[in-house]
Amino acid sequence: MATKIEIEDMVTVGALADKLMIPVTRLIAELMKNGVMATVNERVDFDTAQIIAQELGLDVELVRHSTTESALPKREKTATSENAVPRPPVVAVMGHVDHGKTSLLDAIRAAHVARGEAGGITQHISAYQVTHKDRLITFLDTPGHEAFAAIREHGAHLTDIVIIVVAADDGVKPQTIEAIRFARKAGVKIIVAINKMDKEGANPNLVKGQLAENGVVWDDKAWKGDVPMVEVSAKTELGIPELLDMVLLVADVEDFRADENVPAEGLIIEAHVEQGRGSVAHGLIERGILRPGDYVVSGSTYAKIRNLESTTGQKLKQAGPSTPVVMTGFKTLPEFGDPFVAVKTEKIARAEANRIAIEKSSGNGRIGVNSTELIRMINRSNELSECNIILKADVQGSLTSVIDSLKSLDTEEVAVRVVGSGIGSVNENDIHLAQSSHAIVYGFNVAMPANIKQIASRDKVQVRLYKIIYELIDDVKDELTKLLAPEVVETDLGRLVVRGVFKTTKTEVICGGEVTKGKLTVPALARVKRGDELLGEVEITGLKRGPQDAKEIFEGEMCGLSFKTTKRIDLLEGDHIELFTRSTVARTL
Repeated sequence: MATKIEIEDMVTVGALADKLMIPVTRLIAELMKNGVMATVNERVDFDTAQIIAQELGLDVELVRHSTTESALPKREKTATSENAVPRPPVVAVMGHVDHGKTSLLDAIRAAHVARGEAGGITQHISAYQVTHKDRLITFLDTPGHEAFAAIREHGAHLTDIVIIVVAADDGVKPQTIEAIRFARKAGVKIIVAINKMDKEGANPNLVKGQLAENGVVWDDKAWKGDVPMVEVSAKTELGIPELLDMVLLVADVEDFRADENVPAEGLIIEAHVEQGRGSVAHGLIERGILRPGDYVVSGSTYAKIRNLESTTGQKLKQAGPSTPVVMTGFKTLPEFGDPFVAVKTEKIARAEANRIAIEKSSGNGRIGVNSTELIRMINRSNELSECNIILKADVQGSLTSVIDSLKSLDTEEVAVRVVGSGIGSVNENDIHLAQSSHAIVYGFNVAMPANIKQIASRDKVQVRLYKIIYELIDDVKDELTKLLAPEVVETDLGRLVVRGVFKTTKTEVICGGEVTKGKLTVPALARVKRGDELLGEVEITGLKRGPQDAKEIFEGEMCGLSFKTTKRIDLLEGDHIELFTRSTVARTL
């Protein structure tokens, strides 16, 4: 019976050797044998450890440590004290691409965001507040394209209420169902906005029926559900006041509250670099009061808040629960989706950020030997073709989503290899790295200065800039398609039974026979068979009908046939020759 050994998700080579009770040199040698250069302090993941144990032929069973946690920050209801005060509801607007989410928010805040979005599709998560009946409501706008699933999930976890927008003339679509799943998973209240009621073909009852099939049932007496649904039109502003009334009604029933007399806490919803301002983070405060000059820690970075602004650029002296803010002063760019918390001193902030950085690098980071890469190295018969890319994006959330989407294109034959990535414009270092790694530089919503364009041209580095995510993904997909080996297609032509052999040499045979199936053409390839035995594969060089050369010979006709061969074939009467053509066809992902 195999010995059970429990290990962490990530374990150093030295620690794994100890667990397996083998010399560390033997373990390193096994890794090297499979093409992986690893030191005693190099970390491998659980799947890699299993592969190596099997390769070594050890009678052990590795068991994953039970304390593994998801890398996705989970939104949990924070206990409030008796001094907690009412706060504005946080509302995420989600749904299928092009169903009018951003246009609906335009109507709510009288802005024109959708016109400025590339392709009319929201490319970032954004947050802002509106006032309705003298009360504040915080809105989050999340992208609808399938590539932004990670951003949408964070959006659902940030919120109290999710408004799911469904076009009345289009109905429930894949991202609609995904938004419902995110909202259910986050345990937040759902309101449905049936949009585009002004359009011909609008059918709200069909939408309600489709939603009911997915477990979202209207709270009408006849339907006996629990989900409010409001018919709206972003274009004519039909139903907008009623939708906001419904948000406030749900907020009153749920009684959303937060403490203000505690250290400020919240979540980073976007982060990017601005020239002259450095790292700029968009955050949503969940509890406490944040002020300029406060020290905050977010993941492995920290800041003394230099500027605190609203999302419209107004400077703030303080910001409380449910307020979206823009912060500057971070030492490095905070990670999209990371929590932030205010601390008393810079010393505490620095120490906490360093502790988290060490924790990430020692236990939860992605540095080390990856099992997928190891499997590829072991199975060398299936050589993997990789497309090297360098990716630059304007904000952290978009960078994460684009990389995740590109990784989903990987197959057993081709894969995307991100050799470099970052936030901000394409720079000279990107060009040098691309040249040395034979990579293509992709930019998403970023610019390339004229001098960098000249360097790229000089070094013959391809730089491709996009403002719409699916266009970038399609471009990378095309590059991967070029790496696919073409498919070899064989087409059967006809069959000849040998009735006589006229000449046989080491490289050529001339014979005669009857076409018993299909037709014979020249040029062509053929398999020479004696019963079921394959005598060889040959190249047909000539056909004769009587004394005349022929291009085609049809079924039932007698003919002469000559072929070239790389080895001597002693052809006999009764053998048969099967003609075919072989061609290559480009494949697609």
